[in-house]
Amino acid sequence: MSITGTLIVQMIVFLILVGFTMKYVWPPIAKALDDRAAKIAEGLAAADKAKSELSAANKRVEAELGQARNESAQRLADAERRAQAIVEEAKARATEEGNKIVAAARAEADQQALKAREALREQVAALAVKGAEQILRKEVNAGVHADLLARLQTEL
Repeated sequence: MSITGTLIVQMIVFLILVGFTMKYVWPPIAKALDDRAAKIAEGLAAADKAKSELSAANKRVEAELGQARNESAQRLADAERRAQAIVEEAKARATEEGNKIVAAARAEADQQALKAREALREQVAALAVKGAEQILRKEVNAGVHADLLARLQTEL
């Protein structure tokens, strides 16, 4: 066979191979490449969507954290004000109770002083009567001289 005939047969076989490849081999390969490109595009879109959702979630978390911090600061301030009010109320009650105790003690002291004065007056009156008895050398009758003794007690 000549080189021309061999070349023509090889060209025919090549064209049959190209036709077979174009009809049966190339479409599944092209489809696989297209599917792969679509999956990659979907993955990139999903990654972008996830990234934006993550960003939005981070913003919501930051906002909620800020709100929680503000609420906790507000609660702390309220608790401090309440504690201060309780302390002030306790101080006021303690001062009031102290004033009552001091007033009661003063009243009791006044009563004790009054009792002591009365006892002293009675003792002085008794001493005065004894002294008068000794001066007069006779007994002074307390019942008879009650008026005189009462006047003496008031003068003392």
